[in-house]
Amino acid sequence: MRTLLLVESNTTGTGRLFARRARELGYEPVLAAADPSRYPYAAEDGVRVVQVDTTDPCAVLAADIGEPAGVTTSSEYFIPVAARIAAKLGLPGPDPDAVTDCRNKAHQRAILAAMAPKCTVVTSVAAAVAAATEFPVVLKPAEGSGSVGVLRCETPESVASQAAALLSVTHNERGLPVPAQVLVEPYASGPEYSVELFGDVVVAVVRKRLGPAPFFVEVGHDAPASLPPSDETALADTARAAVSALGLGFGAAHVEIRLTPDGPRLMEVNPRLAGGMIPELVRAATGVDLVAAQVAAVLGVEPDLRPDRRACASLRFLTASSASVLAAGDTVAAAAAVPGVVQARLYRPDGTSVRPARDYRDRAGHVLAVADRPRAGRAAAVAGLNVLREAVIPERETR
Repeated sequence: MRTLLLVESNTTGTGRLFARRARELGYEPVLAAADPSRYPYAAEDGVRVVQVDTTDPCAVLAADIGEPAGVTTSSEYFIPVAARIAAKLGLPGPDPDAVTDCRNKAHQRAILAAMAPKCTVVTSVAAAVAAATEFPVVLKPAEGSGSVGVLRCETPESVASQAAALLSVTHNERGLPVPAQVLVEPYASGPEYSVELFGDVVVAVVRKRLGPAPFFVEVGHDAPASLPPSDETALADTARAAVSALGLGFGAAHVEIRLTPDGPRLMEVNPRLAGGMIPELVRAATGVDLVAAQVAAVLGVEPDLRPDRRACASLRFLTASSASVLAAGDTVAAAAAVPGVVQARLYRPDGTSVRPARDYRDRAGHVLAVADRPRAGRAAAVAGLNVLREAVIPERETR
């Protein structure tokens, strides 16, 4: 049987769906991983795993991976490696140099300066403080995802503290080196959206719900975004222009934009499918399966991007308001029984400690709801989340 090579995977969200979609298309998934223990789903789903240094395309190609018909990844960190392997094998995929450059936000902003807030790239604490000429400002690492390290700062002292913290990080959670660069930019006010592109096709515009400042944790999504047509067109045009300027255009792109009083301002472009369960949100709202489309594209199969429904889907993440412990009981089943809720999940076992959310890793579960109208979908998601929230027990109540 022909195979689909998956170079690592994300550990939450849609990771395991890539393997399932490959099988549905008649291909056997093979997961290349430096540490197979990261992926319990592989054993649960019978996915063959090859242990190899996945930072090195040549090492992966020399491993026992068979003769793949396609190569991809659901992990932000391994997009360039997967693209280089595909290119070496003459298989469909994005331009390796374009996706490598895109992952660096400093490089992105240099190309997209006209579309994004003014940005200063610094390599020292002193330079970060000097760059913060008006407040509030936002500091973020040059590479990363899931809002890790992104902070709104109100004072020079907070800028210095955050810049020092970011510059002290030499490797990410996968052990990959990160550049000693920090982006300092003025805070852009206004609601945030993501445009989910596939090639140059806008599959969905999603409204993003953010948690409290100073962090930028995504605590929910709504699809469709329910915008006036002129605003939706402006967001779509901005996303397409950004992807084109960066030399992208193969497969999925996840483009984050703030709709400010002065119009759309680009936050960042990600040369991949969205995280945060957005592909499942989009599938619930439109019927378009973005994971299946990405798998099909790298296998050289024409992806199906035709919507077959017009529903309103809302997703809300479970987070803690104080130091807490998870105790599920029957909350997942109860949340799933709320009218309109189609999915309720907890991500961790009972007894796991949960802190107030600073980035995506602090989300403890989610609820997905679907309805005929936006307001009904949002209300169902909130109602389901309120039930699921009973699984989060403040530590002070456990003493």
